[in-house]
Amino acid sequence: MKVAVGMSGGVDSSTAVALLQENGHEVIGVTIVTHEGGLAETAALEAAEQLRIPLHVLDFRTVFKQEVIDSFAESYYRGETPNPCVLCNRKIKFGELLKQSRGLGADYLATGHYVRKMVDETSGRWLIQTGLDAKKDQSYVLYSLSQEQIAHALFPLGDYTKEQVRDLARNRKLTAADSSESQEICFIPDDNYAEYIRAAMGKDSEPGDFTDFSGRIIGRHRGLIHYTVGQRKGLGVTFGKPMFVASIDPVGNRVILGEGNDLYTDILWATGLNWIALERLSGPLKVQAKIRYKANPAAAVLYPENNLVRVQFETPQRAVTPGQSVVFYDGPTVLGGGVIVSDKCGIRQDLLKAE
Repeated sequence: MKVAVGMSGGVDSSTAVALLQENGHEVIGVTIVTHEGGLAETAALEAAEQLRIPLHVLDFRTVFKQEVIDSFAESYYRGETPNPCVLCNRKIKFGELLKQSRGLGADYLATGHYVRKMVDETSGRWLIQTGLDAKKDQSYVLYSLSQEQIAHALFPLGDYTKEQVRDLARNRKLTAADSSESQEICFIPDDNYAEYIRAAMGKDSEPGDFTDFSGRIIGRHRGLIHYTVGQRKGLGVTFGKPMFVASIDPVGNRVILGEGNDLYTDILWATGLNWIALERLSGPLKVQAKIRYKANPAAAVLYPENNLVRVQFETPQRAVTPGQSVVFYDGPTVLGGGVIVSDKCGIRQDLLKAE
């Protein structure tokens, strides 16, 4: 079987190649250039040479900008806090890269994601499950994959912990064994979101008012791109007590502030739904739900409401943030997920219109 491995040159993708080779597969490497200043191709070339596999370096800068960077910038400018990794996995890695890998003769595209793939023997549907290493589990960012994409994906590291992967690499004397972890968002230097969005959009966002929940003006903000729900530091104004961003109102160009307890809500709404373990949501369903990548799963009930799903939590959740994904689980199995369109103040109607 011929397998293409998405290679960054790091320990995960390098070890994935080694494991696949040892299982008798013909392996080729594929590396994508996604943005200016990316250095992954250099490390990938070194890893491919050591592993003695051909490496195809593919220029994805145009499609990555169209599908990921522009979407991220526009969403952030609307007062959302999107997760570009979700979009990248669906559109780029398991979209265009999978397509081109199959064009190179590969039957599957393998990646270094810490997740497991299974098939439901009853329904025949492909499933994504959490990886063995709970700290490294990446199932959250793969909830939007289609059945066709999962069918042609392989995840060789799903049954290993990160330290086990490093040990596997050391035992095989791979130069990537002790490589550093990648940064949170690969295309934003120094995690300076506001500066990046300003450059990408070619404009800054307009200053406006800080208000409380009653609408009373309590200060001035620098522009919506400088804030996200739950933020405390960097408000630029002191209030004599800890204050947090509770909600962002782009229609009124307001940032609504509250105290710590004001950040909690037991309900959210999501749109852009994708189901993996289910064909569709036909009625109320008990799940565990994650409202951000590093969040712990929380017990909730899903209710379908037209093109939305309402998520009712058993216990209030802190800083529900529009633009982030909410992902639904049944134990280790990803049921599906969607993009949050509400916060403490309810549904953001402007986001429904933007759909």
